Amino acid sequence: MTELIVTINVTTYDAYMFDSENSRVVMIPFSGVAEGNYFAGKTIADGIDTQITAGGSFTLSARYMLEGTDRSGEKCRLFIENNGTSLDNCVPKIYTDSKELAFLESARLTADVECVANGVVVRIYMHS
Repeated sequence: MTELIVTINVTTYDAYMFDSENSRVVMIPFSGVAEGNYFAGKTIADGIDTQITAGGSFTLSARYMLEGTDRSGEKCRLFIENNGTSLDNCVPKIYTDSKELAFLESARLTADVECVANGVVVRIYMHS
């Protein structure tokens, strides 16, 4: 069974990048608003998405912290590190100070990223 845990509407800002002889590194700052049955909140400061193309391979890693409320209405924070090799092949890791959402730290999670105007939409799923 697959369950949608949270949807994050992300606004991206101007990227920082460089090209070398064998690689390209892009860092994209972003902010976001999260909604879902388990958590609702927004990013604390900006997150960063790092995309590296080197040796014919592509990797991405986005890291950010969200502040909001869990499904019981308690204030909490989530730290998310989302790693992948394409927009539809991402594996997030979640850490939280919420007792209600502590199960997410050991859950089997996947994510997909959809490009939209001015940013992306990230959907994080839990698999049982």
